[in-house]
Amino acid sequence: MRKRKHLEQIRKEVNNSPYYQLLGMEVIEIKKGESKVQMPFKQGLTHPYGIAHGGAIASLADSGVALALISLVDPKDRIATIEFKINFFAPISKGILEAHTKIIHKGSKTAVGDVEVKNEEGKLVAKLIATYSIKKGD
Repeated sequence: MRKRKHLEQIRKEVNNSPYYQLLGMEVIEIKKGESKVQMPFKQGLTHPYGIAHGGAIASLADSGVALALISLVDPKDRIATIEFKINFFAPISKGILEAHTKIIHKGSKTAVGDVEVKNEEGKLVAKLIATYSIKKGD
């Protein structure tokens, strides 16, 4: 129960953070090793051709990994992206994107997350795999 309360507090804090608000991202769910994060399409996130910039989609997916991993580490631990690879499959010019994340490996110092970013119709828009570092807190 304490862990669930902690995750709900994180969800609220993250949703109020400046970067999440800039992109319009919203944490929908955090549970053990998984997360769901949404981001609506908006003109401010487009490149010159009027579709969502890949960097915005990558931010959504990378954030999903961080949130899923937070559910598996001690609150004092610090996590950070080491690297990620992303493939884009479809352009986005409307609607809401949703990142579905699962941590597929967690060791003592690193973790790997797998993310599928889908549009409102459930079509796969992007796929990301990320490696994170885990530093034990004091």
